[in-house]
Amino acid sequence: QVQLVESGGGLVQAGGSLRLSCAASGGTLISYDMGWFRQAPGKEREFVAGITWTGGNTLYADSVKGRFTISRDNAKNTMYLQMNSLKPEDTAVYYCALKIRGTTWAHPDMYAYWGQGTQVTVSS
Repeated sequence: QVQLVESGGGLVQAGGSLRLSCAASGGTLISYDMGWFRQAPGKEREFVAGITWTGGNTLYADSVKGRFTISRDNAKNTMYLQMNSLKPEDTAVYYCALKIRGTTWAHPDMYAYWGQGTQVTVSS
């Protein structure tokens, strides 16, 4: 069974950058579309970015478009999220997951095999 582990979170000042990684073990990421979500305290988990299994297509939440870049390296069984121009409102726990059903990218119910999350804190 595939297990996903996120890393790369931390504390950064507004305007700074972080690169998150999502590494898979116990299986291959090939043939799976994938996504990044985030959840701030007291808020619902929200879609951040998604990528098709070939890496050929990506999509982003409006709130991160132009600042975040999702990518993947199937040979390394790893997905990434490059986050630039970070804002305090980006503060959240960031999760990666495999998209296993449906055509809707933004709903968490379309995903499974969630990682444990990595904390991103952006100070003002």
